[in-house]
Amino acid sequence: MTYVYADSTAVLGPLAQNAEPHSYDLCAEHASRLTAPRGWEVVRLTPDFEPAAPSHDDLLALADAVREAGRPRVPEPEPVALDQAPRRGHLRVLRGEG
Repeated sequence: MTYVYADSTAVLGPLAQNAEPHSYDLCAEHASRLTAPRGWEVVRLTPDFEPAAPSHDDLLALADAVREAGRPRVPEPEPVALDQAPRRGHLRVLRGEG
């Protein structure tokens, strides 16, 4: 949904491809119940709000997620201490020569 303030129009169409100011993605329920302020017009570019069927990209993303979840977890190696200097959070105290 996008508001066109100059024309007092709310345009309701497919989901946005890019983030833009004054554009909002609505679920099917809210898109079907949308009303505009008094004196405004609602233009519906897609009259029926039906969920899109899974695409090839959706199926590949699902297969990748299942494959990743099935991989055994390998523990990360312990970091090797460069010296035994005391630490404060993410900072390390360096001893000087003076």
